[in-house]
Amino acid sequence: MARWHSCNVLHVGPDSRRLWQFDARNGSFALDREQTVSGDGSLPGQVNKTWRSLWQPKLNVALLPPENVFLRVAQLPRASVEETLSMVELQLEKLSPIPVTQVVWSIHPLEKSTGAPRQSEAAAGDLQTVIVLLAERKTVEEYLGRLEGQGYLADRLELPVLDQLLATKITGDGAWIYPGAWGGAGTALVAWWQDGVLQNLTFISAPPATNRGALVGEQLTQMAWAGELEGWLKSRPTWHLVADEVAAAEWEPLLHEGLGELALVEAPLPLGQIAALTARRAGDANTRCNLLPAEYSVRYRQQFADRLWMRGLFSVVAVYLVGVAIYFAALGAQKFRTYRVEHEVAQLSGSYTNTIEIKTRAQKLKDRADLQFAALDCWRVTAELMPEALTLDSSIFADGRKLTLRGTAPKGEDGSVLNFSAAMRKATVNNKPLFDATKPDNLSYQPAPGGLVGWTFSLELKGVEESQ
Repeated sequence: MARWHSCNVLHVGPDSRRLWQFDARNGSFALDREQTVSGDGSLPGQVNKTWRSLWQPKLNVALLPPENVFLRVAQLPRASVEETLSMVELQLEKLSPIPVTQVVWSIHPLEKSTGAPRQSEAAAGDLQTVIVLLAERKTVEEYLGRLEGQGYLADRLELPVLDQLLATKITGDGAWIYPGAWGGAGTALVAWWQDGVLQNLTFISAPPATNRGALVGEQLTQMAWAGELEGWLKSRPTWHLVADEVAAAEWEPLLHEGLGELALVEAPLPLGQIAALTARRAGDANTRCNLLPAEYSVRYRQQFADRLWMRGLFSVVAVYLVGVAIYFAALGAQKFRTYRVEHEVAQLSGSYTNTIEIKTRAQKLKDRADLQFAALDCWRVTAELMPEALTLDSSIFADGRKLTLRGTAPKGEDGSVLNFSAAMRKATVNNKPLFDATKPDNLSYQPAPGGLVGWTFSLELKGVEESQ
């Protein structure tokens, strides 16, 4: 049981379904929730296995209707479960009322009884009592099909009346009658105990009739005769009726009428407690001891693995699609922002172009004014610095930057020309150089008529922005 984390036990009735949910605690199963679901209602999602079931294993148990199960008792040498299964399989044709090719079966070995002791341990030998459970394969498959339609995939099929039988305290020899048997209307399980050993298990029925008591008594009497013939019934049995108040009120008169005796009435365990015992027995049971056909177990495990793969793949695809959606949403937002900016730029482009044109025109007007002032500054500086001995013939202001002066001077006034050129190169306006002193002035002399000397030099204005 240590490997189980939780257990679900489902009982399917004619009109409703009862579900017990247990949690594994301290080596046992503790009831967590019990609920009744109507015939057309859906089972809670806790019965389904998910990713969590990989590290928190869940056991789903379905309770078979007792009318679909046959019980047999065999006394076999004490051995391991595998060896016991082999011994039962060898006797299956003898034990099964159904052809072995059409039956599913399981076993439940009983421990030595803690009730009435064997009268002869030596005669009994080292034997074990084995309860053999048999059911028609077709009936089991139809039942599993109905469970699958309700979304319940069972790991084990169990018979709950077996746990009521095992929980009953056996105090002597006799027959213990368990009516009702979890929904089997008009049926009862009869367990025959002799010398502290379970000898026989049989279902009896009490169909609606005027002589129900006689029919019940006849079935029990025939079982007693069969026990005497087989040698395990050695005395008249004591009758025990394990039933609640409702079932006891129905069956006690039937037994008194059919047997002429009063049965000892004992209270059964509550259904929830029986379900807990069933869950514990299923959790401890050998996996080979199961009425669930092996091919169904394999198919359910494969479906579980496929479902996990599909859910994992779906999760990956969902995450991918979410990522793609986020990407396109971000892309759409960026496109919207881009469109808005482009729209704003388009709205501002006209005024921006006009502003640039106005700025260009203003710059041109400013440059033109600066050139005019620069030309005037050149004329003023030339007039102020030119010596009286020199004559200015022409002044050319070209390209807005270059000033070329031409003139004549008497012979022997070459120094005046040099001084004039040097003074012009150093001329200032508003305490800033007017001409670029790093550029050569290209001073040259030429003969002139009348014995004069012609001179020419050029000066280049500093940048307008620098001079200002």
